Amino acid sequence: MDRIDHLPQPAHHFENFAQQEHASHLGMWLFLTSEVLLFGALFGLYTGYRLEYPEDFARAVHHNDIVIGTINTLVLITSSFSAAWAVHAARRGWRRRVLGSLALTVLLGLVFLGLKSVEYLDHFSHGIYPGAHYRFAELPSAGANRFFSMYYCLTGLHALHVVAGLSALLVLAVLAARGRYTPRRHTALELGVLYWHLVDVIWIFVWPLMYLQK
Repeated sequence: MDRIDHLPQPAHHFENFAQQEHASHLGMWLFLTSEVLLFGALFGLYTGYRLEYPEDFARAVHHNDIVIGTINTLVLITSSFSAAWAVHAARRGWRRRVLGSLALTVLLGLVFLGLKSVEYLDHFSHGIYPGAHYRFAELPSAGANRFFSMYYCLTGLHALHVVAGLSALLVLAVLAARGRYTPRRHTALELGVLYWHLVDVIWIFVWPLMYLQK
């Protein structure tokens, strides 16, 4: 049966669903705000280093693979559409489409991590490491070291968020398979997808900083 017909009940410490959903949305938005502040601080640090080493940053950025970076951008944007479709399907009671959309989103997230791993391995083969381990002979300057340290910091932290998002989506898929979500009650799914959108939006800011600078 494709339609979702199981009716969940509110948690025991809430009087009704309206109160529970309000608390859930408020908590998620507070959490997302903290994430924005975290990455905002890192973007500010990147800007400071770039103003200090403009020429080194301009040379270093060309050693990142713009093809991989752009493909990964398209992959994440597509994954946001498939995640949003999962919510759309839940609102209409289409359980199989919810599962299919979540499965596609997870697959795209894994593709993103796979491509990022390929890029990391290529950097490692040339001695491009963060901080004191940096030994890229072609760009031995302190500015290049700062650039690639910020590269690993931003992309590495973002990759951890991708892993966290994929873990959440897998849990949501299991709950969807058990008929947890109904057309009227699917807040957890909405919030999980909202987090995935944040992961996507953060990368849209990381991409031009690490791949498109001239």
